[in-house]
Amino acid sequence: MPANYSTTSVTNTAKLLRFFTMTDVHITDKESPAQAIFFAPFAGSNGISCYAPLMPYTTQLLNAAVQTINHLNKQSRFDFGIALGDMANNTQHNELRWFIDIMDGQKIIPDSGEKNDPVPDANNDYQDEFQAEGLDHSIPWYAVLGNHDHFWMGVKPVNDKLRQSYTGENILQTGNIFSDPDALNKSTFSLGTIDGSTVYGDIIGSGVVADMSGIPKVVADADRRSLTVNEWMNEFSTTTTLPKGHGFAQTEGKDKYGACYSFEPKFDLPLKIIVLNDTEDESDAPGPSLLYGYGSLANLRYEWLVQQLDAGQADGKLMIIAAHVPIGVATGTPIGWYNNEDEAAIIKKLKGYPNLILWLAGHRHVNNITAMISEDPAHKENSFWEVETKSLREFPEQFRIFDIVRNSDNTISIITTNVDPDIKDGSIADKGRSYAIASEQAYKLDLPLLPTGSVSYNAELVKQLTPEMQKKIATLGTPVKR
Repeated sequence: MPANYSTTSVTNTAKLLRFFTMTDVHITDKESPAQAIFFAPFAGSNGISCYAPLMPYTTQLLNAAVQTINHLNKQSRFDFGIALGDMANNTQHNELRWFIDIMDGQKIIPDSGEKNDPVPDANNDYQDEFQAEGLDHSIPWYAVLGNHDHFWMGVKPVNDKLRQSYTGENILQTGNIFSDPDALNKSTFSLGTIDGSTVYGDIIGSGVVADMSGIPKVVADADRRSLTVNEWMNEFSTTTTLPKGHGFAQTEGKDKYGACYSFEPKFDLPLKIIVLNDTEDESDAPGPSLLYGYGSLANLRYEWLVQQLDAGQADGKLMIIAAHVPIGVATGTPIGWYNNEDEAAIIKKLKGYPNLILWLAGHRHVNNITAMISEDPAHKENSFWEVETKSLREFPEQFRIFDIVRNSDNTISIITTNVDPDIKDGSIADKGRSYAIASEQAYKLDLPLLPTGSVSYNAELVKQLTPEMQKKIATLGTPVKR
């Protein structure tokens, strides 16, 4: 906003849009033989993505979040929801199906290979079948592709060796994935898995191969198969909630632009959501870290984004970009962008669209808000906000709600609030939350309470609009109750 802007006499006048985001749920098949548990102690704070004791409880936690969303929807209805990527932990078919089936309200058996029941009887351990509540069918929900949705453990393209490991009985063996470009063709380390017959999910088969007297086998399961990007998108067409395909029903988005699409959530609101796949492509060379967790817009995706932005600006529509990888906040790191010069150029291009109001992202597992400020002091409307949502899997296991409102001076406010899932005391999800807290402590993750930290970040974000857009929205929206 201009330097002399004051909110003293400005009020929220009308609600334009209400939606929720969740991200990085990492639904995990803890018994998969194709994990990376061995590397957890060597990956620093990122080791929590290789192994954490919360892993067996991801399905139950998602169900608790859906129940909470349904409760909030009864108080004030959502126009839509969107999952910002990494629905699956390891690009497996059964992991993605558990995610979609929980959203649909199906019966869930969060078990693979040999069927286990660590604690006899029902509803008392992480392997037990449960009935998911399912998202209220009045709420359309959409999905974004994440790096874990199409790369092995989110960091390596799936080759033939990996593809066989997913569905076989042998625990995966590799070299050092952090330092050896040929690591996937080595067998130095056995990466381990979880024994689903044990109460606490004991780790088995993890260690240096030369030092192990024997490596246990697992029960093979064809449903663990790794999905290609097109196979991953196609799974969203097998659903009972709306819309069918959850955004991926567009042929153009599937075949040409790699999991990119756009939609308009309300027919009477000039606003569109641009869903952008900004994960690396399998054809990219690995970055300096040898990992594939970077942001990238290769293979016509940048051109597609510009087309969408040009059209939205020309049509007089506000625009929101929903992507997995944030932009401009992790430059020079393995969770930043593949090419720093490309990243800077993209940000500069984005600031040429005054109708762009928001970039939504996950990936970094933090709650964070960044003002992308216009470089032209005379045109503050060329700024936009970036809002990151923390992983739903990790403490404090939050999702976000967004209320976009028109203000009395025809600016808009984006009111964003972190929400803790309402978890019943003593439930399996409650036990999972205790392990999520333990995981944060074990990895010594920093959870500062300041707004720039990852615990919670609630805010009202004001955005200037062009005179044309101010006039266009001046009579829109539902009056805000006071």
